Amino acid sequence: MIDPKDISRLSSNAGYSQSDSLGRRIVDRWESKPLADSVLHLIWHKHQISRAEIARELGLSRSTVTEVVKELLNSGFVKEVGSGISSGGRKPIVLEFQNEARIILGIDIGATHVAATLIDLSGEVLAFVKQDHFVRTDPKGTRNLVFEICDAILSEIKNGSKRLLCIGVALPSPVDPNHPEWLSEVVIPAWRGHSEIDLLHRHFNVPVYVDNDANLGALAEHRWGAGRGVKDLTYVKLGYGVGAGFILNGEVYRGGTGIAGEMGHIPIKSDGELCECGLKGCLVTLVGGKAMETRVEELLSKYPDSMLADKLATLKNIEIAAGKQDALALQLFKETAEYVSIAITGWINMMNPRRVILGGDRKELQQQILNPIQVKIRDCSIVGSVDSTEVRTGELGEKAESMGAATLALEEVFSEPGFYMRKSL
Repeated sequence: MIDPKDISRLSSNAGYSQSDSLGRRIVDRWESKPLADSVLHLIWHKHQISRAEIARELGLSRSTVTEVVKELLNSGFVKEVGSGISSGGRKPIVLEFQNEARIILGIDIGATHVAATLIDLSGEVLAFVKQDHFVRTDPKGTRNLVFEICDAILSEIKNGSKRLLCIGVALPSPVDPNHPEWLSEVVIPAWRGHSEIDLLHRHFNVPVYVDNDANLGALAEHRWGAGRGVKDLTYVKLGYGVGAGFILNGEVYRGGTGIAGEMGHIPIKSDGELCECGLKGCLVTLVGGKAMETRVEELLSKYPDSMLADKLATLKNIEIAAGKQDALALQLFKETAEYVSIAITGWINMMNPRRVILGGDRKELQQQILNPIQVKIRDCSIVGSVDSTEVRTGELGEKAESMGAATLALEEVFSEPGFYMRKSL
């Protein structure tokens, strides 16, 4: 039986320290299920561990551990996998966390695409799919595409729908934590303020968690990519728009109402063009997808031999041209580096992050502007900030936001008491 003293002991002292966010989320309530959550978190963190080791790590009695493990074995998240090494006496039975027991779906609804990533409970990517779409102007078509992609990617995995534990969604809009179903009518007016993400919950009958795409790109790079090992970083997402996600002391910083990180709306030129947000000269009016396409047309008179002269000035074509050292495209990227550097330098001087990560799916742009940005930062940042801040490109590329969405869902569901008892479809 469970010893009541173990419940109070675990509530006042978790008994172990972990660097990962899941391990820190020990539920502080006086009932048996949160105690089982704590044991499950430990097994997840260690991957393989014996009952005796659990008792030592958490300061619990053997009888309590036996009862809790019996419940966890019935959940399917934990399995006995043989005998361990004995230190004297009988060999202990090894318990193993079953990473494949359930899967998590991360959806990235970008300004011009929809992508999805499936991960297991260890964060390993099982499948990824991406499709271009005019998300900003076609809410109905986007919602239909989301369901098509979700059904398709789940069908690639055995019993995919039945094993689905939860869903995370990255949106190209600020997300208010108190009203995650709302969207900014300024950023994507065609959606009229409604994401209708609740449709996913009703369709798949699993919890759905939502956040801004740049926040989730930052989360993914911090947990799995170029941000591993640092507690404070800035993730700059360069796509059709411009956004930023901040990790402070190991956690996403969202601000009071969820709009922290709108780097695209930092005013750079006081006499610049009017932005959709109502301000003039915002960064996005200078380096966003629409601005870059317009700037190509302006530069063609100076670079009439550019390979872009006979092609549509899409972001994809601009990237291809820059990769082939096209003079117009390189000039455009030089200007972009200058403007982006101003915004990044200001953030470095204010917050002194350990690392700045250039993310998004515009890989050629990231490579071309990385060095100019580093030079600009050295010239304009406070000396102490420069010495301690490293700028690099992201490691996760086009998967970052959907992986971040899945990671958000993984961490949130793991923090819920008794989540492992939720029945699959």
